[in-house]
Amino acid sequence: MSRVAEAARGWIGTPYVHQASCKGAGCDCLGLIRGLWRELYGAEPEAPPAYTMDWSEPQGAEALWQAAARHLLAKPLAEAAPGDVILFRMRPGSVAKHLGVQSAVTGLRAAPGPAEGPAFIHAYAGHGVVESPLSPPWQRRIVARFLFPKELI
Repeated sequence: MSRVAEAARGWIGTPYVHQASCKGAGCDCLGLIRGLWRELYGAEPEAPPAYTMDWSEPQGAEALWQAAARHLLAKPLAEAAPGDVILFRMRPGSVAKHLGVQSAVTGLRAAPGPAEGPAFIHAYAGHGVVESPLSPPWQRRIVARFLFPKELI
C-alpha cells in the first residue's frame, strides 16, 4: 500500500464538515487532501479561498482542477495506483469538484474488511470520511488523476 493511501485510511471516520481539514474533527473532500498534504509535507502550498458547495459552478471555472495541477503531478487516467488523488465530475457539463484517494486498484483491501475491486477514500456529505468501492458509476466520473510530489514524501 502507498504511504498516501495508508495515511488517508487514518482519516476514516472523520465527520464531514464543509471547508474543514482536521483529522478526527471534520473535513470535506478538499480538506482530506489538504490534511494529507500537511501530514506528509508540513505547511500547505497555498490557502484555499472560502468556498460554497457550488464552488466555481456559476463561473464554469475548473478551480479545483487548476489548484490540483499547481501542486500535484498529473498522470494518465488509465494508470490507476493506490495513493492517486482522483478528481471527479459529478454531473456531465458541471465543473469537477470532488476528490478522493485511490486505496486499492484490484483484489482484496486490507481494511476495513475484505472487499473485491478498486476502492477510494473520500469525505462525503452525510457520511464523513469513508472508503467506498470505486464502482463503475464512480469510475465514469473520474476526469483526472494526480500524484503527490514524490520528492517531498
